[in-house]
Amino acid sequence: MNPQTAVADPFRFRMRPRKGTFARVQRGDVQDLEMFEALDAVYRSLCATLYNFASSGHPGGSISSGKTVAALLFDAMDYDMADPWAARADAIVYAAGHKAMGLYAMWALRDELARIGDPSLLPSDVKKRLRLEDLLGFRRNPTQPTPLFKQFGSKALDGHPAPSTPFVPFATGASGVGFGGAVGYAVAAADAFGPDGPVVHVIEGEGGMTPGRVAEAMATAATAGLERLIVHVDWNQASIDSDRVCPEGEKPGDYVQWNPLELLRVHDFSVLFVSNGHDVAHTHAGVKAALARKDGVPTAVVYKTVKGWRYGVEGKKSHGAGHGMCSPAYYDSVKPFEELYGPLPRLTPGKDLVSVEKAYWDTLLAVRAALEAKPELARWAAGRLRRAAGRLKAADRRPRPNGPRLDNLVPAALDPASPPEPVRFEVGKAVSTRAALGETLGHLNKLTKGAFIGAAADLAESTSLATLAKGFPTGHYHMTLNPDARLLNIGGICEDGMGCVMAGLSSLGAHIGVSSSYSAFIAALEHIPARLHCIGQQAYSLHVEKRPYRTWVMINAHAGSMTGEDGPTHADPQSLQLLQGNFADGTLITLTPWDPRELWPLMAAGLRARPAVLAPFVTRPAVALVDRPALKIPGPEAAAKGVYALRKTGAKAAVVLQGCASGTVFARDVLPLLDKEGVKVDAYYVASAELFDALPKAERDAILPEDVTRRTMMVSDFTVPTFRRWVRTDAGLEGSLYPLKDHGYLGSGTWDAVVREGGLHGESQFEAVRAWAKTVG
Repeated sequence: MNPQTAVADPFRFRMRPRKGTFARVQRGDVQDLEMFEALDAVYRSLCATLYNFASSGHPGGSISSGKTVAALLFDAMDYDMADPWAARADAIVYAAGHKAMGLYAMWALRDELARIGDPSLLPSDVKKRLRLEDLLGFRRNPTQPTPLFKQFGSKALDGHPAPSTPFVPFATGASGVGFGGAVGYAVAAADAFGPDGPVVHVIEGEGGMTPGRVAEAMATAATAGLERLIVHVDWNQASIDSDRVCPEGEKPGDYVQWNPLELLRVHDFSVLFVSNGHDVAHTHAGVKAALARKDGVPTAVVYKTVKGWRYGVEGKKSHGAGHGMCSPAYYDSVKPFEELYGPLPRLTPGKDLVSVEKAYWDTLLAVRAALEAKPELARWAAGRLRRAAGRLKAADRRPRPNGPRLDNLVPAALDPASPPEPVRFEVGKAVSTRAALGETLGHLNKLTKGAFIGAAADLAESTSLATLAKGFPTGHYHMTLNPDARLLNIGGICEDGMGCVMAGLSSLGAHIGVSSSYSAFIAALEHIPARLHCIGQQAYSLHVEKRPYRTWVMINAHAGSMTGEDGPTHADPQSLQLLQGNFADGTLITLTPWDPRELWPLMAAGLRARPAVLAPFVTRPAVALVDRPALKIPGPEAAAKGVYALRKTGAKAAVVLQGCASGTVFARDVLPLLDKEGVKVDAYYVASAELFDALPKAERDAILPEDVTRRTMMVSDFTVPTFRRWVRTDAGLEGSLYPLKDHGYLGSGTWDAVVREGGLHGESQFEAVRAWAKTVG
């Protein structure tokens, strides 16, 4: 090849044509302009009041985004106040979770206006409402001892939103997680209800768009053609530390060298620019223009605003700070309300919580009395809410006829002792645990008509995730071009954003999202979205109604030493300790099979338990399946208990194993040697610590009595923190084998070579077990 042919001369940079477009929105006419202005005056005063009496929160961004949110709730969205978690309804996601103060203020104001204007709009169950009384719980703990909080049964309103609050579909707050969650939720809504399904609105700011996971989520949204996703960007240029997040004119940005218009256009969103987000007519015109677009890509409306607009504290200073309690500056900030409805009481509460709460409630009562005395705003708002419910009813959104049916995943279909045909493997056949997991997911996806949607970090084939999609259209999901495909592209090698998207996708309740990558990467990079997903699922179950958690499957593929050739950067023994035992009970379950035939019983038991996150650890090499009966090993279904006895001899000494390499080598090489040499030792395998913990104590004691753990050693693919509970003595710990014990991070090579380097090969295991048996006696 002539080297000169590779030179572009002259070179000109040009962005390729985009499907999306850019437009500057012109100010339009708004019906009931005065009512929207009055609504905003009350809302901003409520935000000021929340900060005043909590002395905590984020008033600035809550205030600057208020007119956008009001336009959505009272003019644009199709939803029913009586059914706040309806999957068929339009959704609003506060990706900017720090604007929670605004969410609570707007929700309580909406509820109060409905109560005054038309109480029939409200649900009968108070758990499905956010009342004025609930504002007493802003940033308060559920154990708050104050009398009014207890008398009213006020909700404890977290610092960032969670589904314990009505109309909040999943937990947000960690920057960027809510954006990816909204993308996943939009995929789920489109797949469940079709192209005319719910519209998902996202509230975000330019600061919240700086995390890398947001770029990953934006790539996903555009690639999937999420036309029903609309992002509303409150561009106020202020963060916690900066008043110039993005460039302005000749001045560079403190954080990034793009502005949100540019970033969104690069990712092929249709972008609409509203130059004054505090102008009701201009803001409404932006919302309406976004809803009118039908161009096959997601839309973003960027509103230029001032953080803390007319609050008296602006810019970065208003992000997490405000006026002193009941100070003159606070009362100046509520003048917009007082000009319309009369004065609020001037109070000087003491420093104790009871006095502050009494003053807080007296102020809220004054707001209530004023709105009742002048009910025009309430009647108007009630009419708007009736129209929103009417539009939702008229839309008649129903699950698409050939769409996913997650309710087919009944307990009878998840019998650990009855593996389906695709995962019935013959003795001696070489099978990998990753392949067995892929076949398991493929079977479940056929059973549920595509309720499992998978995504991998450019590793769908490598991790066997692609098997999940067999029998469905090839390629990747696109809302209109390939809506029945079951694989979703998450921007390429993007574990972080992938976790956010899969958590949101699973939150609708119609799907189980499945993410997959090397365990070395996914356990760490998806830890934050996993934690938020667990928080959200637990919050709903604890505070609204008890229901099974909505599961997301996080595949920790190529786990541990068996990753071999990829070397220590990819073969990480530390990943299990990030997940196992690190989440609230019942919210996350890890699975650590050694035999591919254990994948079905473990997945069946795990899905029956319905955790928020199910995290199987699987490996790459295909290994010949041992003859379990010949080795006197219980059948694979024993793994469903979480821990089971590989061998019971009645000996005093015991060994506990965990991990595919450790279990495979022990069963294949060590057990025959122990029998040959007459070494008596009991052996236990840990297939899932969390499934074991879920058993009644009597059953746990029958499987692995606690006193046995005082005479055990460990053979593990993982690290000491993951097995300290199974080995209760220093002597047992000293006798244990694990990858980092003597060799540090291991090198590359075939999996058996790496296992040998780590001292986990058959001879090493046998000598360690024999020595331990001799020590214990």
